Amino acid sequence: MFRELSPAETFEELSAKDNAVLIDCRAPGEWHFTGTPDLSGIGKRVVLAAIVDEAGRPNPDFIAEVKAVATPDMPVYFICRVGGRSANACRMLANEGFGDLVNVLEGFEGRTDENGHRNSVEGWKHHNLPWTQS
Repeated sequence: MFRELSPAETFEELSAKDNAVLIDCRAPGEWHFTGTPDLSGIGKRVVLAAIVDEAGRPNPDFIAEVKAVATPDMPVYFICRVGGRSANACRMLANEGFGDLVNVLEGFEGRTDENGHRNSVEGWKHHNLPWTQS
């Protein structure tokens, strides 16, 4: 149904595949307060398409937003905070006929450490992959 890759493996594939798309499916507040992956160094941009809002309500336009930037034959990678919402996004798009889907394990921030802090044990940011904050 979909593959799962580490953040580093994801960045490597995004760099190698011209038509690959990374979709950050977190909520807008997360993009603003914690940043987003930055693919400008490999000539790409991250697509921001929230699967749910900050209150957890599903985005009724999510599938249409993905279809506006990707076709079923393109490699599409999904990232969220730790990997749960992005796995759900992969399942949803598989049901829409998308065949090359990847869930980014660990997500952008990863799980919390023993002190309740993110970015210190796993995740895109923890692995020092490029990111930006607006």
